[in-house]
Amino acid sequence: MTVRQNLTMIAPVKARTLYHELLGHDGPHEAAVDHWLGRPGAPAYRERLRTAAVHATAWWADEPPDGPTLVEELYALGRVADVLLLDPRFPCYLRLFTALGMTPFDGVAPFEPFLHEIAEVEQAEDPQAPIEVLEVRHPGLMLGELLFARAAVRIRAGSAHAERGVADRFPLYWTFRRADRTTHDLSHGWGSNSQWSTDFRLDYRTPEGDHLNVAEDGSVDGRPDLGHYQELAPEERLLTPAERRELLRNRCLLRTPRAAADLAASPGWEDDLFPFAWRLPAGEA
Repeated sequence: MTVRQNLTMIAPVKARTLYHELLGHDGPHEAAVDHWLGRPGAPAYRERLRTAAVHATAWWADEPPDGPTLVEELYALGRVADVLLLDPRFPCYLRLFTALGMTPFDGVAPFEPFLHEIAEVEQAEDPQAPIEVLEVRHPGLMLGELLFARAAVRIRAGSAHAERGVADRFPLYWTFRRADRTTHDLSHGWGSNSQWSTDFRLDYRTPEGDHLNVAEDGSVDGRPDLGHYQELAPEERLLTPAERRELLRNRCLLRTPRAAADLAASPGWEDDLFPFAWRLPAGEA
């Protein structure tokens, strides 16, 4: 047995390992994905992921004290997905995540912020025209009740609902990487090891309703204005409560903020927003 084979036998299965393997190789990633899925610990890894598939289980309360927690492992898998989505054919993306027990969805149904990430806007002549899904750029993924990845879509909409140049260009939060868009997540700015302690955003679709950005203690209840006013950054205070709801639901703004003129006095104000602890009151997701 070679040294490489021996290390493969004893090394724990981690998404972080696959992420670095993908970055280290150009071209098709099938070999790296298949090699990672073929590790002896892969079946147990899949079973561990299944514990996150049901919101009511409160699985985050029973995490092991050592190694990556499951919310951190889900975050690392999200980073893997970001790399695989750079290939517009998506074969490795689907191969990997279906093997891990996730279910793809194409997102052709009516637009929902829970399911859809806006990749491109075609502006309708009628400002009041509702958002209409025209094309699915890549499929989304569900892990049971847990949303793992939204489907990227091209839409048509009136400017009262989604503006071209805002809905498809405003920074995406809770996102590490996109090919043609600024992104922000909690790992940005941290060191090579610390960044992997980032938690995955937990959004659940359950029979009782949707739960967005579930907290570590399992709570989803928030304030109508999404934060104590005095704790909000100056730029966040200039957003209306409705705009903060829009950002939480869509992970970006869809329209020019009402206070755009005041915000323009702070260049780069989008980078100062910190919506990662925002939560909606029960029943408003």
